[in-house]
Amino acid sequence: MFVLTIDQVDSRRTADAVTDVLIELRDELGGHLVLPPERTAGDEFQLLVDEPAAALDTILRLTRAQRWSVGCGVGSVREPLPRDIREATGEAFVAARAAVDRAKKRPTRFALEAAGARDDAARLESLVDLLLATRSRRSLEGWQLHDLLLAGLTQAAAAAELGITPQAASRRAQAADLKIEAAVTGALVTLLAELDGRAL
Repeated sequence: MFVLTIDQVDSRRTADAVTDVLIELRDELGGHLVLPPERTAGDEFQLLVDEPAAALDTILRLTRAQRWSVGCGVGSVREPLPRDIREATGEAFVAARAAVDRAKKRPTRFALEAAGARDDAARLESLVDLLLATRSRRSLEGWQLHDLLLAGLTQAAAAAELGITPQAASRRAQAADLKIEAAVTGALVTLLAELDGRAL
């Protein structure tokens, strides 16, 4: 299981953004949620997913905004599960708490902890860090193309939507490392699944 504990950055000087992001995540993650996201305290919230792809997608979505510290905990969850995530417990929740506390002090604002597999989690965290660093350097134009491709458009259709030539779209995709990200994301999902299998 994957528990994500997320804390808003600099919330004392910025408007509360938790309510809006909870609505977005409930809509976008849908059936991937084992327990829906809920505010747990102040400007912090949690969610529980059982799919590594959903966990990684949420990590990438939230770190892109640079408004959140994201801690991912991997491990067991005590069953039967309650209806409300605020009542749930288990090793994954303990790991997520440790992870978000570390994330607040890290440049990428992300940390990963796994019960009983700390070294494996540290190695995987460094790979996620590398992807996040790459994404942090992406231009607005690169993100525009990224979002259109993510929505299901072909690169040619995305180029037409953006009013650029297919050749310009290809250069933009290369500058934004979109093919590299797609390959790395697939590999990270596999590694997260393996980590979940080793965690307690």
